Amino acid sequence: MPDVTLQVPATGALPAYFSAARGVDGAAPGVVVVHEAFGLNADVRDLADQFAARGFHAIAPDLLSYGGTVRCLVTVTRALSKGEGRPFTEIAASRAWLAEREDCTGRIGIAGFCLGGAFAILMANRGFDASAANYGRLPARLDAAAAGACPVVASYGGRDRSLTGAATRLEAALEAAGVEHDVKEYAEAGHSFLNHSGTPGWMKPFTRPLHAGYVDTAAADAWDRIQRMFDSALRD
Repeated sequence: MPDVTLQVPATGALPAYFSAARGVDGAAPGVVVVHEAFGLNADVRDLADQFAARGFHAIAPDLLSYGGTVRCLVTVTRALSKGEGRPFTEIAASRAWLAEREDCTGRIGIAGFCLGGAFAILMANRGFDASAANYGRLPARLDAAAAGACPVVASYGGRDRSLTGAATRLEAALEAAGVEHDVKEYAEAGHSFLNHSGTPGWMKPFTRPLHAGYVDTAAADAWDRIQRMFDSALRD
């Protein structure tokens, strides 16, 4: 599947990875896949391919493409705290790029992982039709993010000490806002349990409390739940 470049009027060229839906007759819905803090790597491309194999056009924009990784991460993290800025513009542009394709139905979901999971929560009431937030940090103004949100499916690891209680808080906020949701915490999993490549070696001393790593039982069940929610929300 090809790498593509989107032209975003506000920010310029945006590198991305596109994976076309497979096994679909006619037009297919789309998914914007938002990466972790490690950027658009092989793991993220694999996640996009998994969505494509499940019948969704998938595009994964590189939100760290315009400078050094540390500098970009600082900018992205600040934007995440403010709820606005360059990454939000680029995610919205990725959604529009998919929706404008002739082979797309125009119904678009967002799926984020770790850093991307936080964006998936904040973007759930900004034009998307479904959101999958995977071990995403909760925004300071959670109630505002939940208000008017599209259907949300969210997955967390019970062994991830950096997000203790996040699943319970998110579910309560979505329930109070009357948003269709499916939030689940997996007792056997930690952070990044959907990612095969794991944490880079240099990061492991800093991530031990997260118990990060792929967990097949949690990953399989989370994919099933994402598929059900996205099928319901994005297909006729």
